Amino acid sequence: MKTHQLVKFPVSFSVDFFRAMIQSMIVDGRIVPSEITVKLLCKAMEESGDDKFLIDGFPRNEENRIVFENVAKIEPAFVLFFDCPEDELERRIMSRNQGREDDNIETIKKRFKVFVESTLPIISYYESKGKLRKINAAKPSEEVFEAVKVLFAS
Repeated sequence: MKTHQLVKFPVSFSVDFFRAMIQSMIVDGRIVPSEITVKLLCKAMEESGDDKFLIDGFPRNEENRIVFENVAKIEPAFVLFFDCPEDELERRIMSRNQGREDDNIETIKKRFKVFVESTLPIISYYESKGKLRKINAAKPSEEVFEAVKVLFAS
């Protein structure tokens, strides 16, 4: 599940106000409130009928983690962290050419700042619990994929 897709295309919030609010937050590089994201995740997981999930881009901050664990009553088996230098990430984002509104230097810089301030402490939290699995994502995509396959095979 990709949290960015859930918050960009929220089924639960059909009122234009919520869509506009979420879109504004994304463009500003801010994080969508945990309650909204967790409710969207829980709804998507429930509707999927599956009992195992790979949730992309979540949790992004301590509040996300706490709300998810308290509301969903789920603690992850492990957290997968794709470790890649900021300059390489910027290069990849700017060259992916997907036409995304938030793929511009200004928003990318804001997203990096939010990541360092809000998400890196979550990475440290899961690392201290022995649940972090780190992948060197600066390598070519084929090598990264092979490293990920090994984690899910074990």
